[in-house]
Amino acid sequence: MKILVLCTGNSCRSQMAEGFLKHFNPELEVVSAGTEPSSEVHPKAVQVMAEAGIDIRGGKPKNVSQFINDSFDYVITVCDDANETCPVFLGEVKRRLHIGFEDPAKAEGTEDEIYSEFRRIRDEIHERFSELYHEEILSEGGA
Repeated sequence: MKILVLCTGNSCRSQMAEGFLKHFNPELEVVSAGTEPSSEVHPKAVQVMAEAGIDIRGGKPKNVSQFINDSFDYVITVCDDANETCPVFLGEVKRRLHIGFEDPAKAEGTEDEIYSEFRRIRDEIHERFSELYHEEILSEGGA
């Protein structure tokens, strides 16, 4: 099963979702990308995922254009902007979903408050993608 998780910067939410999906099932072919990719995965996203036992340090933001000719079982947007600007894929896309989350990179306040926001979004991503994995992907042969 091949899954693309799409966001704007590909530095936080899509990287976390990719990490969780790969953790649920290492046999899934999961990639993430951005419509306007950042230069690096956000360090706070790396930190809060490490707290959850998932290493996303090796992730690199990628431009969605490099996947435009590929086919996917799922293309999942995780931010409203990417949902609105999601490109038309030339390959087959069996299922396109939008599961939106707030951008933790826009959090303001003390370091503790910002980390708290990253953890909240991480936990929401875990919950929603766990539901998707167990209720849909597994039943479609993604085991």
